[in-house]
Amino acid sequence: MASKINGLEVRPVRVAAGTAVAKAGTERPTAQPKGSEAPGANVQITRTARGLAALEQSVRDLPAVDQARVAAIRQRLDDGSYQVDPQRIADKLLRMERDLANGKGGK
Repeated sequence: MASKINGLEVRPVRVAAGTAVAKAGTERPTAQPKGSEAPGANVQITRTARGLAALEQSVRDLPAVDQARVAAIRQRLDDGSYQVDPQRIADKLLRMERDLANGKGGK
């Protein structure tokens, strides 16, 4: 079902790979035989996009839980050396509340 926004009909369009796409009101492209290179068929990814993709993959490769940190804290809890700093906790809670109120996701 198509919806109309501002008098324009909006509907999804499927375009086959290798098919040229033209702006509305321009001449329609002619079909290219399969296997031939259509203008614009090659996609170039910027260095920034490649860097972001690599960064995203490296984050995905990280474990969800830092087992070494969990083990260290568990050991400190077991031997009684873990110290809770209520002032630090309160400060971080207030900072988080302020960041959320300002629309920031801050750490």
